[in-house]
Amino acid sequence: MYRFVFTQVLSRFDPEDVHHLTVRALHLLSVTPAVKRLVHRRLAPRDPALRVRAFGVHFPGPFGLAAGFDKDAGCVEAMSALGFGHVEVGTITAHAQPGNARPRLFRVPRARGIVNRMGFNNAGAGAAARVLSRPRGVPAVVGVNIGKTKVVPESEAVQDYVTSARELAPLADYLVVNVSSPNTPGLRDLQAVELLRPLLAAVKEVADATPRRTPLLVKIAPDLADDDVDAIADLALDLGLDGIIATNTTIRRDLDAAGRGGRPDEHWNETGGLSGRPLKDRSLEVLRRLRARVGDRLTLVSVGGVEDADDVWERLLAGATLVQGYSAMIYEGPLWAHRIHRELSRRLRRRGVTDLREVIGLTATGADTLTGGNEGWRR
Repeated sequence: MYRFVFTQVLSRFDPEDVHHLTVRALHLLSVTPAVKRLVHRRLAPRDPALRVRAFGVHFPGPFGLAAGFDKDAGCVEAMSALGFGHVEVGTITAHAQPGNARPRLFRVPRARGIVNRMGFNNAGAGAAARVLSRPRGVPAVVGVNIGKTKVVPESEAVQDYVTSARELAPLADYLVVNVSSPNTPGLRDLQAVELLRPLLAAVKEVADATPRRTPLLVKIAPDLADDDVDAIADLALDLGLDGIIATNTTIRRDLDAAGRGGRPDEHWNETGGLSGRPLKDRSLEVLRRLRARVGDRLTLVSVGGVEDADDVWERLLAGATLVQGYSAMIYEGPLWAHRIHRELSRRLRRRGVTDLREVIGLTATGADTLTGGNEGWRR
């Protein structure tokens, strides 16, 4: 039903207008306690085998909503009720900003992707903190993704991130430093280790000082050279970070765009970050490289090109403890996360697995301890 509605109705409207309408509808769900609790009981992951513990936080399921959808933290309860095991809000900046000029969000349906050049449009860290401090009617694991305010020069970037961290780290289950969006000029330059080290060290000092010590992760781009991926992994270990999120959107357009029907989408070459199916292979490559580099010493969160339970399963086997998605929800609809967790639960039961930890990293380590071997477990 949703695919019919999307094809015949939603796809005819501007994607950002549809997004704002969706956010408003989800906000109504969030402020309707009885409906919110009912939806949560029906759709949230409940199988004990799906539960996973990462950096000291308990997640009801491994699949969560990536940053970018809920920019101002207004949909946390609604998205948790719809079946996401966690919700990462943001990207949030220290100061409110409108983002880039519209149009800035484009569908590329043949490639099952999205191009965006939003530019961190959000109401600022103070506004997000006020929203996140409100009591919740349903359980929710919340990550907070912070980025650099556009008008702040690179020389003041550390203090800008620290300002956001002081506001938001006490309210987050985990905090993410985003230095990998292509839509803020100069932001990706901060991925250079000599610039990234003092930035992460300063934010970590703030996160460590919260009452519960907020776990800190860094989100990286898929366009990094392999040596740079290794360097950031080594830096994360050296600084004692809790994890790495891989990957953000890509500026490349030479990726395999399977499903484009032999001709490019209308908006394929729009300026901005490309997400969705074309990013799948590179995102998985970066995950595997990180796992080979750090083993299980860091929590790896895989995002990029995740469309269904097969993709989530593959990322878990490759070493991700948590998996995120966003773009495919535009094509799959509001029950997407619920369906993924339901299928993961069925797979675990078929294999007699009662603890998701038995699956994480199975193909990455080459272990062959489960019936059927690694090839059988990929399916």
